[in-house]
Amino acid sequence: MSRALLLVLDGVGAGEAPDARDYGDEGSDTLGNLSRAMGGLDLPCLGSLGLGNAHGSIMGVPPVERPLASFGSMLEASAGKDSTTGHWEMMGIVTAEPFPTYPSGFPPEVIRALESAAGRKLIGNTPASGTRIIEELGPEHQRTGALIVYTSADSVLQIAAHEGVIEPQELYDICERARQVMLGPHAVSRVIARPFVGSPGSYVRTPGRRDFSIEPPGPGLLDLMEQAGIARTGVGKVDDLFAGRSITTTHVRDNAEGLEVLLEMLRSTASGLIFANLCDFDTRWGHRNDMQGFARGLEEVDRAMPALLEAISEGEIMIATADHGNDPTTSSTDHSRERVPLIAYSPGRSGADLGTRSSFSDAGATLAELFGMETGLPGESFLSAVMGTERE
Repeated sequence: MSRALLLVLDGVGAGEAPDARDYGDEGSDTLGNLSRAMGGLDLPCLGSLGLGNAHGSIMGVPPVERPLASFGSMLEASAGKDSTTGHWEMMGIVTAEPFPTYPSGFPPEVIRALESAAGRKLIGNTPASGTRIIEELGPEHQRTGALIVYTSADSVLQIAAHEGVIEPQELYDICERARQVMLGPHAVSRVIARPFVGSPGSYVRTPGRRDFSIEPPGPGLLDLMEQAGIARTGVGKVDDLFAGRSITTTHVRDNAEGLEVLLEMLRSTASGLIFANLCDFDTRWGHRNDMQGFARGLEEVDRAMPALLEAISEGEIMIATADHGNDPTTSSTDHSRERVPLIAYSPGRSGADLGTRSSFSDAGATLAELFGMETGLPGESFLSAVMGTERE
């Protein structure tokens, strides 16, 4: 049996997509802009793998003559720029219509249905920063028990509650009922539970976040792997993005723990797919335009990468990529429509130029070929390019 790692650096885009204007994202370039704003990035291992070859405008990470991995970038064929859409497309599910968004808040009929499902009043109902709206409405929530509801430029319904008012499990139950409300024309990509603690002026969101995604509309690669009896395990919020279907994952507090868990999985898992998401780039730094945190996070991954590579054996493959951009240097605090970097490493194989791929689904097609599967899903495999030449 073969083994593969698909590592998603959530929000680490590699330059505006050709259709970025349609999304209001002209000029977005998460890696390039961040590197220039920071006066350069220190990523020697990622650089040796070919990150600078994949994106030629990263200050401090120049192209190398003989990269250790194959390199390129991928464009998103789906409509949208959210995590669910990006991850689904990697597994061969291309989304033709974008999920609904609510720049003016949710309409009255939706709020009434949500209040009925939750058994509580709702306050907020506006696009907002999660940390800010909790500070603003936390005291009222603690006083009345009303749930804090908000959204963003993404297709999400977020529900926040203080753990001293509503225990996390009750909040999760409420979100599950809300998920059933948000279907049909209001089928948002995700309903997100946001528990928090603390007191007015010092509220803090806990690691107890849970995402309740809409279920994928058809069978994707994970479903077909399950039918074929191929093992699948994950790190981070991957199972949430697929509504818990065909994969189970280990949830982690942050990228650092995710990297530790991932390394242990690589050392203990004999075969199958390991699907990992490191979401701090998006949730902690990108959405808050925290350039310093974003840069440190990339360096943290770079320092962890040698141990990950050492745990990958000949004939196996690691694909490192992203699901969208989240440029912390722009005025926007939301996702950006960008191409994503593509690094494909297999020990002992020379790096090939994979070019600009027309769909994220090429990653899934490559994994399918590695596992000997004929899926009928979209995407063109680049496995032969990655495995084609032995390193001298």
